[in-house]
Order: sequence, then structure tokens, then C-alpha cells
Amino acid sequence: MDSEKNNIIRVGSRKSELALIQTNFVIDSLKKVYPDKEFSIVTMTTLGDRILNVSLPKIGEKSLFTKDLEDALKNKTVDFVVHSLKDLPTSLPDGLAIGAVFEREDPRDALVLREDVKDCTLATLPAGSVIGTSSLRRTAQLRGSFPHLSIVDVRGNLNTRLRKLDSTTKEYSALLLATAGLQRMGWGDRVSKILPCSEMMYAVGQGALAVECRTDNAEILAMLAPFNHPETYCRVLAERSFLKTLGGGCSAPVGISTKLKQMESNFKLTITGGVWSLDGTTKVNDTMEQTFTQIKKTQKHNLSPTEENNSKKIKIDDGNIDNNLNPLQKLDDKISEANENSNCEDLSVPEAPKSHTVYCGLTENTNIPLDVILKCDDLGKDLANNLISKGALEVMKVTQDLIRSSVGVQSP
Repeated sequence: MDSEKNNIIRVGSRKSELALIQTNFVIDSLKKVYPDKEFSIVTMTTLGDRILNVSLPKIGEKSLFTKDLEDALKNKTVDFVVHSLKDLPTSLPDGLAIGAVFEREDPRDALVLREDVKDCTLATLPAGSVIGTSSLRRTAQLRGSFPHLSIVDVRGNLNTRLRKLDSTTKEYSALLLATAGLQRMGWGDRVSKILPCSEMMYAVGQGALAVECRTDNAEILAMLAPFNHPETYCRVLAERSFLKTLGGGCSAPVGISTKLKQMESNFKLTITGGVWSLDGTTKVNDTMEQTFTQIKKTQKHNLSPTEENNSKKIKIDDGNIDNNLNPLQKLDDKISEANENSNCEDLSVPEAPKSHTVYCGLTENTNIPLDVILKCDDLGKDLANNLISKGALEVMKVTQDLIRSSVGVQSP
């Protein structure tokens, strides 16, 4: 049955508490602008949820947390799916695309220390202290900067990981987790330290929510268009273009950092990317930037800085974070304020992309000029090619060969 004919929009989501919080936030945001719409959540488990006794890179599947949801999209069981953008590969299945990226929260990683060592830092933790993470990116950077620590794989959702940290067995001294996820769960008080990008570059797309849908579903694309946050879009497009050009993912230690700042007469996008060997001793990195005369908004909506907001000098880089405020509540407040100050009728029939052109899985953002999109895409490619010229692919290949050999998989 086609849910749209009954005016009920089916939304796909993983079953974890964090996934449902994120999905409900997207639905609540949409309801404020489209109060006549009804939404129904369809939950499912993914391959990454089902296999918990094997580290992510060893599973060998690029779409660990997305394939089952995308299958439901393709067979029209659901109308759109809410993801953590960092889980989405840079190339999506034919007929699917990201219809909107919501305003990004803090993309940086958080150090969560066990209670009895809460006054320590990564540098001052006793030699041999065990740090739990399932990320090759975090593992490589930790090994390179803090060789006195022991890095051990830890799987499971946030609830499970924190239980392991708090266990009386004291197996783990600390965890490295995404700051945004902890804040969305209301657990910002567990963060011992937010790691600066100079110490730990984050994952491509980390901190942003993505809504994936079918490219032939004009109604859903039009509904999502106002929520496609321009500044977030520019940053994550450059990041995804960088990763796609490198050919990386969870099977290689790749990190990123981007900042978009409004200058006196233009915007400046800065991107730093890095590739590490598995032991962290080899690092290939570089920084590039691009300027734009403007990032034009075609319409006012809850997640785009309006002229009024710009006059208040709202920052859109990594550091503008209130750690005591749940980020979903912060965005919800912005939606309420926008609805009070703008004509919702202007959003009742928003502009949808006129073509199916996608950039690293992202639909064309009609809120910003096409030349800005192309420049962001090119910036990521150029940075990746700079790293490739410095030997990044060779470093990545060694890591991938090590992973294959550890699970008995032969290189092609």
C-alpha cells in the first residue's frame, strides 16, 4: 500500500534509542511546518546492529547501518529514512539520495572517562589504560599521539558502551564517542573533554542528520527542501567529496575538519583532511580553503541563518556549542522562533530540485547557488588529490591489507 495516498508518511529508523530520538526530532520539525501531515515510524535492525562480536572494518560491508533501511526505501515500505550522516556511504544506491541535511551539531569527538580517573587526560592516563573505540580513525590517531595507551574495540549502542565503561570489572578506562550523540541523548554531563581537531579529527559528516529518500518522490523532496541547511550542506559536501575521491570509509583511518566562517564581504570554507597508518606513525594531511561572495537563501526557514540572525553574528564553526543544552532542544527552539517570525504559508509549497543531479549522494540544495555547490565539491576533490600526491593511497592500502589478512580475506 502506498502510504502517501493515505496522507501518512512512513519514516524508516534503526531501533536504538539514539536513532529514535533523531528520527522523532526530524518528524517534529516537519510537523511544525506541515501540521496536516501524519507520520508513522517503521523500525528495523541493520547488519551493523546484528553483528556485535566483530569490529566494523572486519565485517567488510560499506553500508553496515544503512542497507536494510535503503532496501525498505527502494521497495516503498517507507517514504524516507533518518540517518546519522557519517553512516551513509558517499555513493548511494541508484534512485536514492539525501533530500536534506539538518543543521550540524558539534562534530568533534568526546573523551568519556571512568569515574575513578575522571581528572585525567589522554596524556596523563596511566600507561596501559584501555580506551574503547570501534573506529579505525580514532584508533590510529590515539596510537600516534598517545602510544602509552591500549586501544580496544568496543561495540554496541551508546547505552551498552557506557554500561561497559561503568562496569565494576573496570575493563575500560575511557571511551571515545561522538559528542553530538551524547548530547542528543541528554548525556552531555558524561563528557570529560571535547577533543579539539588538532588532537582528533572527526569523521566525514559527523554531527549531522541526513534524510534519505527516493529521487522520484517529488512530494517528499519538496517537503524536505526547506530543511536542507546551507552551511552544513557546504561543509559536508566538501567532506564527502574528499572521502569519495580517496575511496575511503570505515576501512581506512581518514579524518576531517571543516569550518565555514562569514567574513566582512564573503564566506570562507576551510577544510583539513588526514590519512593515517593503522599504528598512527604515518600521517598524510593538508589544508585548503575556498571563498564565496555569498551563500544565498531562497527562503527563510528554521535552520538557515536569516539576515536577522547574521546581524547577531551567529557562528557556524565547530566551537559555537553550549554543552549544557541538548542540541535537539536548541534546534527545536530555533524552529519555534522561525515560525513566529516568518510566514509559514511561504513554506507550504517549497521548491524541490528540478533535476536528479546528486553530489556525493546529496541532492542539489536549492537554498544556495549552484556555483557554490560545485566549488564545495571541487574543494574536497582537490584536497584528496593533494593527499594522493603525497602517498595517501599507499598508506590506506597497507591498512586495508592488514585488515584483510586478519580475517583471512585475500586481496583482489
